[in-house]
Amino acid sequence: MTMMVDIRKLSFINEMAKVGTNGVADNMSKLTGEDAQMEVTKTNFIDVDDIGSQLDSGKRVGVRVRLLDPPHGHILILFPEASAKKITAIMLRDVVDDMGDVSGKMARSAVEEMGNMMASGFIDGWADVLGRAIDIAAPQLVYAPTEDIVTRTASLGGDDLALFFDSDLSVPSYQIEAEIYAFPDLEEFVEMVNGIEVQPA
Repeated sequence: MTMMVDIRKLSFINEMAKVGTNGVADNMSKLTGEDAQMEVTKTNFIDVDDIGSQLDSGKRVGVRVRLLDPPHGHILILFPEASAKKITAIMLRDVVDDMGDVSGKMARSAVEEMGNMMASGFIDGWADVLGRAIDIAAPQLVYAPTEDIVTRTASLGGDDLALFFDSDLSVPSYQIEAEIYAFPDLEEFVEMVNGIEVQPA
């Protein structure tokens, strides 16, 4: 199977990133009642061994979500620790009066739920564009330095190359930030992109 992307389809790859991030921003806006802003900062094919050099330092907490349908692969939703604490407060504001009473288990559950909601928004956008259903597995909580999480996730595909979607989310009024990385199965993704009909201009 060819790993070459039809040059006419390169803009479609960028469009996939935008559609996915728009879905995330919409879900975040509904939850917070504030306009979430999402920016795709990087979309490229990159050597898995070189991904670490592209990343911010510091620990992140978030979720890894596996796609159960083509194009398979994984989506990462990562939050800086300060943002994760704010997310916990938002998710639990109708459940507890005093955040000091929140257990570690409740906090982890809140982050998992938020990450799953954001990942679902991303995947729903892809599913609409590709015209197919894409189911996802239960989110897996991750907590480690950014480089460790992202490099580990990229290597799960078993490819030397990864398609690296890097996007930043912010909700200014809440001072929440998040990073989204998408690592679809490279062969499947390229095959799907090359199979998309390009409309004549």
